[in-house]
Amino acid sequence: MSDQRGQVRVEPSQKRVRAYLGGELVFDTTHPSLVWEVPYYPAYYIPTADVQAGLVPTGTVTHSPSRGDAQHFTVKTATTEATDAAWTYGESPLEAIRDLVRFDWAAMDAWFEEDEEIIVHPRDPYTRVDTLASSRHVRVFIDGQLVADSTRPVLLFETGLPVRYYLPQTDLRTDLFTPTDKHTSCPYKGTARYWSATVGGTEHPDIVWSYPTPLPESIKVAGMVSFYNEKVDIEVDGVMQERPRTKFG
Repeated sequence: MSDQRGQVRVEPSQKRVRAYLGGELVFDTTHPSLVWEVPYYPAYYIPTADVQAGLVPTGTVTHSPSRGDAQHFTVKTATTEATDAAWTYGESPLEAIRDLVRFDWAAMDAWFEEDEEIIVHPRDPYTRVDTLASSRHVRVFIDGQLVADSTRPVLLFETGLPVRYYLPQTDLRTDLFTPTDKHTSCPYKGTARYWSATVGGTEHPDIVWSYPTPLPESIKVAGMVSFYNEKVDIEVDGVMQERPRTKFG
């Protein structure tokens, strides 16, 4: 059963969750809670009894309108420490989180669900990723210039996002693209690398990406490239698609 107040939703999870800092175990629990502090994805909150690392109060207090006052702690292991890397809401209006500890994701060295490492944030149980091979005719234009043309796309459907069209690199005008140093990570797809496009003398930075070694649920898009629908014009079977409005636009 979930517990909600304002925009915050709390649900128990049945996954075993662990985190490490400095090579030492910080916590190990089979009773984590998923807490949607923001609508897009949840955070893990951990029962105090399942925390192995030391928690030393820092005196820092922050306030959330929905969760109340948070007391901050330094997380200490035998080899290292992370300041203000954990906090608790002992008097929260949300009763379900009062005896739980929230850890700063980035401050930990590694997180695991069961025996698989997870990146960026916990996977949302209500987010699904489907990758489907297709024979649709997809053409991509930047500033009116055709930059990709394929009848072999893989369509990636991810809950809450527009469909992404992944195309073989051989169907791309590779002469127009230059690799960049940018990398991003996704808990459902893995780590992406990026290219910028130069069309008519105008550079469009980091406009196309690829997952060289995606996570298992997205393996069909390995090595293929995709564009931000929000920033280019995409034609599918002769019909120009409307540019979606998302945080990536």
